Amino acid sequence: MASPRASWAWVPTLYFAEGLPYVLVVTVSAIMFKQLGISNADVALYTSWLYLPWVIKPFWSPFVDLIKTKRWWLLLTQLILGAGLAGVALTLNTTNFFKWSLAILWLLAFSSATHDISIDGFYMLGLDEGEQSLFVGIRNTAYRIAMIAGQGGLLILVGQFEKAFGSTVRAWSLGFMVAGGLMILLWLYHSYILPHPVADCTTGISGSNILKEFGMTFVSYFKKPHIVPALLFILLFRFPEAQLGKIAPLFLVDTEAAGGLALTTGQVGFAQGTLGVIGLLLGGILGGITLSHFGLKKCIWYMVAAISVPDLVYVYLSWFPTQNMALVSTCIFIEQMGYGFGFTAYTLFLMYFARGEHQTSHYAISTGIMALGMMLPGMISGMLQESMGYRTFFIWVIACCAVTCVVSAIIKYEPDFGKKQ
Repeated sequence: MASPRASWAWVPTLYFAEGLPYVLVVTVSAIMFKQLGISNADVALYTSWLYLPWVIKPFWSPFVDLIKTKRWWLLLTQLILGAGLAGVALTLNTTNFFKWSLAILWLLAFSSATHDISIDGFYMLGLDEGEQSLFVGIRNTAYRIAMIAGQGGLLILVGQFEKAFGSTVRAWSLGFMVAGGLMILLWLYHSYILPHPVADCTTGISGSNILKEFGMTFVSYFKKPHIVPALLFILLFRFPEAQLGKIAPLFLVDTEAAGGLALTTGQVGFAQGTLGVIGLLLGGILGGITLSHFGLKKCIWYMVAAISVPDLVYVYLSWFPTQNMALVSTCIFIEQMGYGFGFTAYTLFLMYFARGEHQTSHYAISTGIMALGMMLPGMISGMLQESMGYRTFFIWVIACCAVTCVVSAIIKYEPDFGKKQ
């Protein structure tokens, strides 16, 4: 095992490298397509499909153990991610840029999901148990910093390119080229700095045995007690947010004539990608502290309220549009902080439901179902928004919070789960 001092050289950068491509593929690409003239319905539908690799990730994760080492996988996928981001940049000047860039984003999504699998496995192999506990907060912080860099820093940079060159296409092309270059630099750095853990080797188990073992694990997951309410909770707790999260960035950049706020790329990068992510991080920290003091049972309805009520800020902004950045930023910060606070109850339940035999695999299956719960509502959100308009759509999102309440009422768990003993 590497010393804690040596681990500081690679753990933060590794989780930064994990977070950056995810946010670029899932969130930033939607803003880019909107600014390049793609309709809300198409943006929401096709970028929501990009969640699919994370939905099915548990099904191919066993083969990362079977083929090569975790170190080999994460370096390979980082190289692909760097080249792919540069590839997106090169397609934006082509006639069929939407089709070609989407194809590359699909490759990036699968590479990013595989990258996640290999990084989490390498983390457990490269650190002992004490170091794993020490770096949990560090890795989460590095991941959030990557979100700020992608949603905030890159969008601000693209906004500066727009001002400098007067071309949205050229600005986004340069922005993705910068992101690709950064991933290549991270690949080069990790090729040099990552340790070679002795335990990082192939399992030696045949593919048929892995499939058999996975099948048994998969079946046992769906035989858990109270599986139906748990599945409904995992799928539908974020039903309103799955729609809001896909449309909110489009609303911020859409024209005033279409009912949007007509913010610039740089303004969105600051308000949502920087202050919003800081609010998300603070909400998550406060949520974790609250749950550790009181447990899930006492907190669940406060967290349901926190993840639901702040969605009203978008109703306000759509009915009383403004370009006052202090007001817009405050609204986004409040909504994201509430989301971060409420989301901790959701993640705690995922850990609770995964307890027992095959805990790691069961948690992975839950995260795949979680991604499905974001993908399906997101796919239809653009069509709903175009048929309703922004004002009615955001009221619809508030109405959907009733679904969050219902599924939160039917789940079963121990009253003091999550409370620090």
